[in-house]
Formats: sequence, structure tokens, C-alpha cells
Amino acid sequence: MKMLKTAALTLGLVSMAGACLAAPLELTPADPQPSDLQQGLAVVYNLDANPRTLDDAVDALDGARPGKPLLGMDYRDTEDGTETLTSGTPYKVVAGISGYVRFDEAGTYLVDFMSNDGLQMSIGGQEVAYFDGVHPCEATETVEVEVPEAGWYEMEGVYFQRKGTACLLMRAGIGEPVWMENESFGFVE
Repeated sequence: MKMLKTAALTLGLVSMAGACLAAPLELTPADPQPSDLQQGLAVVYNLDANPRTLDDAVDALDGARPGKPLLGMDYRDTEDGTETLTSGTPYKVVAGISGYVRFDEAGTYLVDFMSNDGLQMSIGGQEVAYFDGVHPCEATETVEVEVPEAGWYEMEGVYFQRKGTACLLMRAGIGEPVWMENESFGFVE
């Protein structure tokens, strides 16, 4: 038993050391910096799919149509049967999301998302979230990103919700992730 505990402790310490040694993902600011942005994020929907994985969702985007823009990334866990994002329907939603996120200062940020169900998200040319499959509203793995300068960073992703409740939120901050305000997101109309 003691040997098993020692092995588990060693494995945990090695994993933590590897995570600490991993360099932050370097984000690339939008160039040129966008102007005249509308608040929120652009979205296209496919409401005729029945996704179970991100691969299913990506395939379903071929049949997607523009939807009402998202207000930002603050869509808290719904009740079963409540509209998913701005889709007008509660179930079997595939969304392609695009726009920009603003970081107000340079630095090393911790970033994570909450989703129900799958989410793949990139910011500034780096994949910052990959959470596949059907699951309740849960946090993605927290990633460390380097924001070289304050400003707007391109953001794009794929999200799907199959049935039941839905959520999609983003947190980012220096030192610890904090909820992102809707005003931190913009898109070109």
C-alpha cells in the first residue's frame, strides 16, 4: 500500500512539474486592429444536426446559416427546454462562433471556458479549449496564454449542444480566471 501511495505521489509531482514547465501559448493580436466593431460575436447555426462529438459538429457547419449574434460569452446553465444561445431552439444546436476578444493589458493570462456540450475554441491563432462529447456544464482545462499587448485578438470556435441543459461561458485573467464581460467581445457586421 505504501508503495502505491508513493507511486501516486511521484506521478502527481511529475505531472505538476510538467504543467509548470510548459510555456504559455503565445497569442497573436489582430493585425490590423479592427475598428467599428459591434458588441458580441457572430454566429452561424445548423439546427438540423444531431451531434455527439466535435467532429459531428464541424461536419454540420457545412449546412449552417447566420444567426442572431451572441451578446458575448456569458450563457449560463439553462433549464431543460430553454433556448440554447441565440438559436431559437433548445436542442441539437451546432454553432460556428467568430469575432474578437479584447484583453485590456499585456501579460500571462489563465483562460478557461464552461460548456455543455462540446467546444473547440481558438484565440489569437492558438487552440485554447477542446472539450469533446456530451457532458453537463463543466469547465474546460485551464490554459496559460501570453498576451503580448493590449488589444483585440481574433476568436473562432465550434460549439454544440445535444439535449438537456446548455451553457457557454469564458473566464480569463492575470493570476486567476475571472468571468469575461460581454463588452470584451466584438465582431464585424
